[in-house]
Amino acid sequence: MLPTVDAHTHVLPASYLAALDELGIQTEKEDGFPEPRWSEEEHLAFMEATGQSFQVVTISSPHPHRGDDERALAQARLINDETAALCRRHPDKLGFCTYLPLPNVAGSVEEAVRGYDELGALGVKLPSNANGVYLGNPLLEPLYEELDRRSAVAIIHPTAPAAAPQDTFTAQLKPMYEFLADTTRTVIDLIMLGVLERYPHIRWVVPHCGSFLPEVAHRMVGISQILVPQGRMEQVDVMSCVRRLYFDVAGTAQPVMLDALLKVADPTHILYGSDFPYTPVPIIARTKEALECDPLIADCVQDLFSHNAERLFGLA
Repeated sequence: MLPTVDAHTHVLPASYLAALDELGIQTEKEDGFPEPRWSEEEHLAFMEATGQSFQVVTISSPHPHRGDDERALAQARLINDETAALCRRHPDKLGFCTYLPLPNVAGSVEEAVRGYDELGALGVKLPSNANGVYLGNPLLEPLYEELDRRSAVAIIHPTAPAAAPQDTFTAQLKPMYEFLADTTRTVIDLIMLGVLERYPHIRWVVPHCGSFLPEVAHRMVGISQILVPQGRMEQVDVMSCVRRLYFDVAGTAQPVMLDALLKVADPTHILYGSDFPYTPVPIIARTKEALECDPLIADCVQDLFSHNAERLFGLA
């Protein structure tokens, strides 16, 4: 097995589970996906079993903010303190990205600063939307100013969409489709509303092989060529923005999604991701082994599995 830096893996600290319980959020009911069992010991055993040399851990979905900014900030502080303590116990194996209590923008700036300056965070984690606030929303500009100043790594993770037709299968089981759609929606927002161009130093990581972005990137170019002359949108260099993004390959990268991603992405911006513990270890082991042997990445396999992430996160 190749030495691996995992850029898409999760922890479920007690403070996060307590926040969900306090808010009455049931993961299986909200996402249609069972909440996995997690422990520090099982996490380290998984790393050993699958050849993980280092992991950048984040909080997954659901995103625990339900309208009370003060409560959300207090919960975020507990989650980040506990996650940072976990990483301090294993500094050679684990780093983390700060959980931000969006859409509390002031609180999110505060936690981003504290994460970098006091807790040793490697970046920040943002949900695809927070109570319906997507990542292109102008409300988030103060946060982006701070992240741009720091050349921050911003990892996007899908969460339940702000609205979905409730009589469809995908609304019942959101990771099947809605997570991918919501990620794509928020990244299109970032590109077409000019956030990437206004804040060029933020290094964005898009999950799951870019979700549907590789398939719609050239359509975005075509649509913009129609709308810009009509004065209905500003000129945006779509493909340049896409090339600046980073992507992880968590999920089902083969046989289609990785191939599509390589057609639009910079190969030095593609990162390995396992999606543990939401993906069971036997599946992770099989997909990792198949990925190591994929001829599509034969000339950059070690870059994908470790070197790209080492450069992005500044790992020794």
